[in-house]
Amino acid sequence: MESPAPITRASSPPPAAGWSLPGIGLLKGMYVTAVNMIQSFYRKDRMTTVQYPEQRAPISPNFRNFPFLVYDGEGMAGLRCTACSICEKECPPQCIYIVLDRDENGKSLKRPKVFDIDVSVCMNCGICAEVCPFDSIYMDGQYELSTGDRFGGLLFTKETLARSTDYHAKLRPLEAAEVAARRKAEEDKKLAAQAAKEAKAKAKANEG
Repeated sequence: MESPAPITRASSPPPAAGWSLPGIGLLKGMYVTAVNMIQSFYRKDRMTTVQYPEQRAPISPNFRNFPFLVYDGEGMAGLRCTACSICEKECPPQCIYIVLDRDENGKSLKRPKVFDIDVSVCMNCGICAEVCPFDSIYMDGQYELSTGDRFGGLLFTKETLARSTDYHAKLRPLEAAEVAARRKAEEDKKLAAQAAKEAKAKAKANEG
């Protein structure tokens, strides 16, 4: 014969010290909200409302949107892109289309004849900027890109994507300064190697 189940007794009520007035948490939350609202009228750190579009909040340097192409100097002649097509191959949604520019003899000019990005497909992953070996493509900070043209208006050509180094420096100062210093160091190294080569050739010619 099975033994009867033990009788469970209800636990004793919590002590009076643990009780709280019903709705006290709601009142505390309303108090915090009221304090923040009142302080927003005279404390700058509480003035978080921006009257858009007349006013615009500053964009974080870490914000990224669609890619852009960087050029040195003035105009498209200084475009850093060499049409190597690495970004086109690595792009997950395959939204980049590049055609290499060639001369009349079919020789590569190491520049893009066509560089298009379909922003209706681009997912802003930034892989194209990460894999570019020539510091020619970065993620932009523009976000007001709405258009009524769902086809041509969302296909960005190299002329639309091109931005100057000054634009990059204004958008992301630290990144642009680091890139400029590294590129200058590489250029100085090339010039030093070229000067040493010419000096060696000149010395060899003098000996002969």
